[in-house]
Amino acid sequence: MTIILTNDDGIDAPGIWALNQAINAPDFSTQILPEFRQSIIVAPKAHFSGCGHQITTHRPIGIEHRSDNEYAVDGTPADCTRIAIKSITDDVKWVLSGINAGGNLGVDVYTSGTVAAVREAAMHGIRGIAISHWIKKPLAIDWNIAARWTTRVLVDLFSRPLPPGSFWNVNLPHLESDTAEPEMVFCKPSLDPLPVRYRVDGKLHYYEGEYSKRDRAPGTDVDICFSGKIAITALKL
Repeated sequence: MTIILTNDDGIDAPGIWALNQAINAPDFSTQILPEFRQSIIVAPKAHFSGCGHQITTHRPIGIEHRSDNEYAVDGTPADCTRIAIKSITDDVKWVLSGINAGGNLGVDVYTSGTVAAVREAAMHGIRGIAISHWIKKPLAIDWNIAARWTTRVLVDLFSRPLPPGSFWNVNLPHLESDTAEPEMVFCKPSLDPLPVRYRVDGKLHYYEGEYSKRDRAPGTDVDICFSGKIAITALKL
């Protein structure tokens, strides 16, 4: 059995290597990983953040085989999932996507390439987990901390039942490095729209919506994550 790692920030982004670090941490590698034959990185060659569930059908998709378990794909995150399960290996049991540099909360899941990769997996009957890290400016992401929190989350979620056609969406909070380990909270996704505001200059419209000022109805994933906790939602096709 195989675990596929992918993302939408690109194969050279630090987040996917933090995800790889997470599954190789002792808690995961001793409790979960022995059940699997291998993990394979199949990720976009370029940055595809915000591409949603875009797929490539109008041109050939190039694949760079970088190592025994690393493939750089000239396509989108959803393309990566398709290629992984149809061309690279036929025994995929999980697709893990992330760790995205930026939140994918609430309605973000419709535009997120990170989430699209695991949604595509769910369409094929394969379990998936999307992991993202909210960025609270001016803080910078500590990828070692993100990897540690992700290991905790994965050990928990791999033991939970997941109905067919469903997948997990996880959002890590952005905390000071000396803050206590955040609580994991299972919650519902926010349905509120993102802040939409443009600065108009002649015929040009510049988006200036502030992510941190989005609505945060109590108990939703936006509220949970912005409150300093790990927000976990179960989503269904």
